[in-house]
Amino acid sequence: MKKETIYLAGGCFWGTEKYMRCVEGVLETRVGYALGEKPLWNPPLKESVTYEEVCNHSGHAEAVEVVFDAEKISLTEILREYCYTIDPTSLGRQGMDIGIQYRTGIYSLTEEQRQTAQAFLDTLQKDYKQPIMIENLPLRQFIQAETYHQKYLEKNPNGYCHINFEKIAAQKAAKAEKQD
Repeated sequence: MKKETIYLAGGCFWGTEKYMRCVEGVLETRVGYALGEKPLWNPPLKESVTYEEVCNHSGHAEAVEVVFDAEKISLTEILREYCYTIDPTSLGRQGMDIGIQYRTGIYSLTEEQRQTAQAFLDTLQKDYKQPIMIENLPLRQFIQAETYHQKYLEKNPNGYCHINFEKIAAQKAAKAEKQD
């Protein structure tokens, strides 16, 4: 087994975590608050941050730490799965969630991951007329979210989620039919 970790921001982290937990090859997930390393803007790091602070412009994005077996699923495949759950052209918004904390982003631990993500985003851009708004940055900080946010939709199956799981299943089925 070859464990690898990537951090994905896809709007509200509840749905992103639930979806990623169902992807074959994903070993574990946890939700938290991420900052990417930006050349011109890097707010001071805090030892901890609360959901309320994130909602009040701490600069963090709701994100999911995704640990996966790179021998079973590649980073590119993880990113392909992630893109089923987001509108990659939306800035600071996914579904009904609006704000900087709901932006989309890929936060990498290595330069190789960042380059793989960039190649993926360059290919993805060919499918859209509008610019892709997904950040692709080295991870600067990840702070685990409060316990009640972890696996939230498993504990609250009727909780709000911007992800349409049935629509994604239909898209995947249609794609599989085309390939047959």
